[in-house]
Amino acid sequence: MNMVGRADMKIGFIGLGNVGGKLAGSLIRNGHDVTVRDLDAALVAEYVSRGAKEAASPAALGEAVDVIITCLPSPAASAAVAEGEDGFLAVMRPGQVWMEMSTTDYAEVLRLGPLVEARGGLFMECPVSGGCHRADTGNISIFAAGPREGFERVLPVLTTLGRRVLHTGDWGTASQLKVMTNFLCTAHLVALAEALTVCKAMGLDMNTTYEAIRISSGNSFVHETESQVILNGSRDINFTMDLVSKDVGLFDKIAKETGVPVEMSPLIVRLFKEGEATFGSREFSPNIIRRYEEPVGIKVLGTGFPDQMVDDEPEERGYEVVPKR
Repeated sequence: MNMVGRADMKIGFIGLGNVGGKLAGSLIRNGHDVTVRDLDAALVAEYVSRGAKEAASPAALGEAVDVIITCLPSPAASAAVAEGEDGFLAVMRPGQVWMEMSTTDYAEVLRLGPLVEARGGLFMECPVSGGCHRADTGNISIFAAGPREGFERVLPVLTTLGRRVLHTGDWGTASQLKVMTNFLCTAHLVALAEALTVCKAMGLDMNTTYEAIRISSGNSFVHETESQVILNGSRDINFTMDLVSKDVGLFDKIAKETGVPVEMSPLIVRLFKEGEATFGSREFSPNIIRRYEEPVGIKVLGTGFPDQMVDDEPEERGYEVVPKR
């Protein structure tokens, strides 16, 4: 029986980190029956206080729900909750759904999908893009890969979790597109770090510099979000250098597999690996700007900018984005 989209559908969510916790919060806020699992007991307690149920293990969660959602920091973490001791894969039943929302290796997606199908379940990869602030308000974008029939089954859940939902094709395509977009936003973050530091060193007013970029052909989503927390000084986007290294590394791996002689992605991989070594793996990723600030003894700051990114777009039901042909 297809339970997806029914009012009595039960959803399990594994991974209550920076992105996952906000996605789970959208489900709870919109009245879904949600069971959660995370290694951090304090996070689990927080979501239980907001109306979720708690599962003692991934397997226990799998036995209790119709849809399993994972949002975890690495392919290894996803494999562990699915296939490890007390993993949910061993208890999956026909008709059950696993939605993998982690940013992962497309080859791992191609390995896991058939394992779910062998148990009669539906596997969909559904990574997100747009930042933690949009995950928090249900306005994040979602790439979904898997059979078209499966996409239509999970679309009611996806349009609660996100605003713009794109069916990208077969398994693997969503992960490939996701790491490509993360590469692009990281490339612009590095370019902004250099540009802002040079402007500061020239003595330009940083609030005026921000507006000059915003109204120009040099503008981007990254500038309108991450530049604000850079100029505030918090540099807090709930995303860290080790995660950037992982994501851009996945894109660089794909580039090498295709034989395309890319030059920017190996450079960005190196910059963030060096950033991890110098500033710490868990340092906020916008602090790559310290690589440019510190040698010249300046701090790139403006006035009146927020310490965290805020989504000012009102929450609305999501919809499918259909590519032009």
